[in-house]
Amino acid sequence: MKEIDWAIVFVLNVGVILLGLWLARGTRSSDQWFLAGRALPWWAVGLSMYATNVDNADLVSITSTSYREGLHIMMVHSFGSVLASTFVAFWFIPVIYRAGLYTNAEYLEARFGRTTRILSALIQIQYRTSMLGLMIWSIFLLLNGFVGLSATLAWTLIVVLATFAAIYTAWGGLRSVVFTDAAQAIIILLGVAAILFAVWNEAGGWSGMTEKLTALDKMELDNGLRPSDLPRMGSYRGDDGSESPLVIAVAWLLVAGGYWTVNHTQTMRLMGARSLWDIKMAALAGATISMPIMFASASLGIFGRALHPEFEDPDKLYPHLAHVLLDDGTRGLVVAGIIAAAISTFDSMGSALSAVFTRDIYGLFRPNRDDAHYVRVSRIATVVILALGFAYLPFIRSKGSMLTAFLTLIPVFVTPLFTVYLVGVFTRAPRISGIVGLLVGAAYGVIALVDREVADLGLPNGFTGRWAAYPWSFAFTFVTMIIVTCVRGREDRRDLALASSTWSKTDHDSSAHLLEHPFREGVPTHLRPGPIAIAVIAVTAYLVFWVFW
Repeated sequence: MKEIDWAIVFVLNVGVILLGLWLARGTRSSDQWFLAGRALPWWAVGLSMYATNVDNADLVSITSTSYREGLHIMMVHSFGSVLASTFVAFWFIPVIYRAGLYTNAEYLEARFGRTTRILSALIQIQYRTSMLGLMIWSIFLLLNGFVGLSATLAWTLIVVLATFAAIYTAWGGLRSVVFTDAAQAIIILLGVAAILFAVWNEAGGWSGMTEKLTALDKMELDNGLRPSDLPRMGSYRGDDGSESPLVIAVAWLLVAGGYWTVNHTQTMRLMGARSLWDIKMAALAGATISMPIMFASASLGIFGRALHPEFEDPDKLYPHLAHVLLDDGTRGLVVAGIIAAAISTFDSMGSALSAVFTRDIYGLFRPNRDDAHYVRVSRIATVVILALGFAYLPFIRSKGSMLTAFLTLIPVFVTPLFTVYLVGVFTRAPRISGIVGLLVGAAYGVIALVDREVADLGLPNGFTGRWAAYPWSFAFTFVTMIIVTCVRGREDRRDLALASSTWSKTDHDSSAHLLEHPFREGVPTHLRPGPIAIAVIAVTAYLVFWVFW
């Protein structure tokens, strides 16, 4: 990298960090720290959700996965994300928003009891800190393989970035995170566009790429695919070529549902919005803006296969393409995007998971403290949460690919928990059904994990395999909750705000000033979220199941 590149990196990223420190001023109460006073506009929340959704682990692992397996991964980042974000914004978040609750796990106590809430908080912390570890490893690969930093210098820079993100996140809470994420979103967008443009030109555009892949069809890939199959989402049939593409599609839809519902890094932002209209528009914006960036990352893997048919380690393909094809100045823009994505992930997970720890674990066992005490605990928890991400690095390095390492853990707890949220919102299942369904689904997840990863229990691949585990995990949880409902009977609807316990003497009644929308005379026809959501879902379904299937 030349001086101009480092200047771009310094100006853009240091500017964002200084913005975060400036925004942190004046944050005192838990309402301000956790939810930014419920005053965030839709555009800031949407950009923040997009920046959180797109991190270094995505840029690296999606490129790697599409190099091996093709475009099927786009199911989770397109149709899956649109459906899941619509469920969250139109049905789930409005329920807890009106109740004045602070976290998605807090909803579970009101709906299914305290034990379910605590388990949810523990699952979230494990689920997202494992993703944090994935992101840490990916930025190391980028700094080491693309920028050319030594291992020692790369790890030092990562620790420095995490430290600065921890400082402004711990001090300012959600408001600092959302507006810095909005700025980082623009930097990430420019960085991804720069590398895609370079790779696109090198391969001769989409038509040039498909011609090169067709010419390579004499090469059969490990999973039975031909190179020309890679641009089609429905061509991938699992690692051994025996899986139904529809099972894989359902698995990705469940992964998306877990990400948008169980993951408080996204729901926390929506709960800080100034109105219900802002919640819906922010979720649609976050999912929609993310799609072209994710498609660009997935396309890089296919372009990479056309340009480098037998690249030895696909996890290093993204930094290799950037190193070989980018010019001076452009390299700096891409590195700035890499660092922006890293900082965005650090601050997002730090704020969300510390909120979950403080609200849903610590506050339950140490209730009735003053507001300042809980804000102080959240600030300390932010630092600890970020440190936990480093503990997953040995496990991630042991797997065949980064994405495989992450997906291995999701069916165990995340999919059952997503199912509990889904049943809780749309049915009148009794309180006891939540914990029973969660335990049964998790028990299946553990058995399937052991059969896949630890010891062969002799169970069929269609029952415990990598992709089959998702629908089975959902089915075990869902059917269990339905059976419990049939036995115990349906439960009357209750006021969630009254059913949830108060954790602090100074807990704010945030529901008192909630708005339906920010307009004086009603929502304009062209800005109604419902029709916009239907249009986005329809267009996405057409692209996924017709154009690219």
